[in-house]
Amino acid sequence: MPSSLKKMKPSAILVNASRGAVVDTEALTHALMEGQIRAAALDVTDPEPLPPNHPLFALPNCLIIPHIGSATYGTRRRMAEMACENLLAGLEGQKLPYWC
Repeated sequence: MPSSLKKMKPSAILVNASRGAVVDTEALTHALMEGQIRAAALDVTDPEPLPPNHPLFALPNCLIIPHIGSATYGTRRRMAEMACENLLAGLEGQKLPYWC
């Protein structure tokens, strides 16, 4: 198990709402099954989506939601505004203000 999970207390609850690859899925599965950490809540996984038969789905101490952590009214409104700003800039031949 990676040292970062080993450093967690047995009462710890791991929450990942950033990127799936931040957490070693295999190591997390092992840690949850062995009681090395109490629970996990995942908005993202690696791979995403997990295969339907992945062992994390069967664990009572693991909550997996379908990547909806950003699904708030304010966040979705801002995402739409950014998309519109990119569209208008692109139509005018300008540099896109929001690009990855």
